[in-house]
Amino acid sequence: METEKRNTPITTGWFNGLLGVMIFSGSLPATRVAVLEMDPFFLTFLRASIAGLLAVTLLQSFRQPRPNAGHIIPLLTVSFGVIIGFPLLTALALRYITAAHSIVFIGLLPLATAIFGVLRGGERPRAAFWIFSLFGSLLVAGFALSQSASLSFTGDMLMLAAVAVCGLGYAEGATLTRELGSWQAISWSLTLSLPFMLVATFIYWPTTFAAYTLPTWLALGYVSLFSMLIGFILWYKGLAAGGIAAVGQLQLLQPFFGLALSAGLIHETVNPQMFWVTLGVILCVVCSRRFAR
Repeated sequence: METEKRNTPITTGWFNGLLGVMIFSGSLPATRVAVLEMDPFFLTFLRASIAGLLAVTLLQSFRQPRPNAGHIIPLLTVSFGVIIGFPLLTALALRYITAAHSIVFIGLLPLATAIFGVLRGGERPRAAFWIFSLFGSLLVAGFALSQSASLSFTGDMLMLAAVAVCGLGYAEGATLTRELGSWQAISWSLTLSLPFMLVATFIYWPTTFAAYTLPTWLALGYVSLFSMLIGFILWYKGLAAGGIAAVGQLQLLQPFFGLALSAGLIHETVNPQMFWVTLGVILCVVCSRRFAR
């Protein structure tokens, strides 16, 4: 019975983490749709402003206590990583590369998250964890690279930078979740960055919205509500309960969800070998979880 009670939070953490990954899988395809018509800077600042206003409403409605002074730097780190850094860098990258090609770099995100989990979260996975994590990342990277015929150095460098800051934001947010709560951590980060985001949105406000079609507005709604808020609530809760390094490996599945959405939403070609590679990735996730603690 004690074992069952001890495993329940971990199982719940993996379930919440998986839901978060599924939501995040739509972020790059949706961003790709949006930047075809919308300026990347305006998209980044507007989505964060919308999510920030929702976050303020949540915090006020549930009368949440303010974070203490020791939380400010971690909250700013989350803001830098996942509210400003990753959305802006990926939006800029998707001006040069396709959504399918950008997903190659998401395969490196679990490794980046695990590294920052060690540096910032104090976790100490066993050596076998790193072997399976690295192999899974290489498997995803090799597969996704085979999906794209054209490469862009600028787009690739922007995606590498995006993965680095996102891994930092994920690890820092998971650490904060243990003290503030999952939805509180991302909500306070959004709230803290909201004044800057509102000013930046006003600066980049377009002269007309006539060029924006319905798909652009729907994509904006998705990245604002789901990618920027709901997904993080589930993801941070999952990382905090199941472990940053362990649950972070679920991100290995994100490229395949993303490729499927890219094919369905913007009709990008996906190799049928995806199924077999996915099985290999799942095996890496299972094995890495076993040696994560």
